[in-house]
Amino acid sequence: RRERFYPCYGLAEGTLMVTGSVRREAPRVVEVDPDGLQRHRVAPAQGGGPAARLVGSGRDAPDQEVRIVDRDTFRACPADRVGEVWVRGPSVTLGYWGREEETAATFGARIADTGEGPFMRTGDLGFMADGELYITGRVKDLVIIRGRNHYPHDIEQTTARAHSALRPGGAAAFSVDHAGEERLVVVQEVTRQCTGPDLEEIAGAVRAAVAREHELQVYAVALVKPGTVPKTSSGKIQRLLCRQTFLAQKLPVLGVSVLDDAPVRGADAGPTLSREELEAAEPAARLPKL
Repeated sequence: RRERFYPCYGLAEGTLMVTGSVRREAPRVVEVDPDGLQRHRVAPAQGGGPAARLVGSGRDAPDQEVRIVDRDTFRACPADRVGEVWVRGPSVTLGYWGREEETAATFGARIADTGEGPFMRTGDLGFMADGELYITGRVKDLVIIRGRNHYPHDIEQTTARAHSALRPGGAAAFSVDHAGEERLVVVQEVTRQCTGPDLEEIAGAVRAAVAREHELQVYAVALVKPGTVPKTSSGKIQRLLCRQTFLAQKLPVLGVSVLDDAPVRGADAGPTLSREELEAAEPAARLPKL
């Protein structure tokens, strides 16, 4: 029963939760335009179109204050904008032991135009709707490619659904710099039943699914054994650590499929791409050359 779930929001730097739902009430769910989220805007999903479903994390707990703030200008965000979640209250710690600069940057934030504060910058992204907090992602985990913001957990969910040999909850999506451009990498666990994965078949399915649902090209697909994608003790994907391990070539991979730097289209005589390659290409590259 939905009423048995109690969504709430908190963090290690606060000894108590920051927001929480009402007991025995069903969690609130909103459907918003996914393209708007990529631009940090909150708009209702259009009828019949794709929608991002977000579960609310409840309202401010007693003595806790939550603000949604533009992380570049430090000004409070309007209701239709995604911003960084700032919190303050008696349960928020005073800082990090022996790390004065990080403490000042994280725990000493103030609203630019009013001077209100100090607040703690959580590094989480979200928005408020009807007094309810909705979390959309992490500042450090955002995948920014060609000026568009992509939330890695959305890409990871798409990846896990792309092929029956892939394990749900076992993906990490992040970007790497290649030839001066940010490119998307997906590290994905296979299921325990998958003893000999067909790398190119699975990679093709992943690229086609991500291109179709997110209009992104996956530069590299790395398959790993179950339980090898790094996570925290609470089960959160450690994307930064996974990225570092991937770049250091220390990831225990079963196989890696990497796109070469060949042009997407062939000579003027006509296209030479397969259907899978075409679906994996960037949207602009799929158009015919006139």
